[in-house]
Amino acid sequence: MVRENEIRPSEVAVDAGLMFIGVIRTPWASRLVTPRQGRADGPVCRIEILDPWREALDGIEKFERLEMLYWLHLSRRDLVRQSPANDGTSRGTFALRSPARPNPIGTSIASLVGVEGSTLMVRGMDCVDGTPLLDLKPDRALFKPVAPPQASDFETG
Repeated sequence: MVRENEIRPSEVAVDAGLMFIGVIRTPWASRLVTPRQGRADGPVCRIEILDPWREALDGIEKFERLEMLYWLHLSRRDLVRQSPANDGTSRGTFALRSPARPNPIGTSIASLVGVEGSTLMVRGMDCVDGTPLLDLKPDRALFKPVAPPQASDFETG
């Protein structure tokens, strides 16, 4: 149940210039059956990259894990407060991992299982079938700093 004080008035959206680069294919047809978090031992899902971006996959097979950014197209965007399931409390949207957000961007770290042309097979997704893909990149945890840290790296000014 949504309370009146949990919704903020809508306004005209300002285009951020985002474009979808693909579609995520999962076994989940609705949000009600979609897992709350992806699992490393979850089902193999398909990331279908649209043709204009096919060449952007060059070299992706060298990485074990990928960070997926996707648009949670079925989510509400007007909630400023939410009541988590089985919690009995109300919290601010930014204090939750709920898919209902002003800009409903989802993220998952997925294990790359294979590449077939412009389709990636991955494990670890947690979104409904047909979710639009915004971006993907190698998991940042796979990268080590190029040079040792220096004192000036921590200065602010």
